[in-house]
Amino acid sequence: MKEAELRRILSFNIKHYRGLRGWSQVKLAEAIDISTNFLADIETGKSWVSSLTLVKLANCFKIEVYELFRPRNAPTDEVKQAVKSLVNDISVTFEHSLDRVSKKYLT
Repeated sequence: MKEAELRRILSFNIKHYRGLRGWSQVKLAEAIDISTNFLADIETGKSWVSSLTLVKLANCFKIEVYELFRPRNAPTDEVKQAVKSLVNDISVTFEHSLDRVSKKYLT
C-alpha cells in the first residue's frame, strides 16, 4: 500500500467517524487539542498525524487506533465526479419540471 492510499483511508475514516457523531471540525479539533486548520489538512491528506494524535482521535471516537486505517468503501475520485454529475443533472431536471408546473398552474 502506498502512503497516498493510507492517507486517503485515514482521511476518509476521520471524516466518517466525525460525521457519525455530528461533530464539526472545530469541535473535533478542540477535543483532541489541535488547530482546526491542522485537522482540515489531515482530512484532506495534506498533513500526517503523530502517534499521540492518532490515540487522541481513537479515544475521542471510542474506537481502536487500527480502525482509523481500516479500508472502507471510500469513494474514488471517479465515483465522486459521477455522483456530482448525477446530482447536477437531477437538479437541472427538477428545476425545469418545477418551472413547467409553476407556469402551468400559477400563471
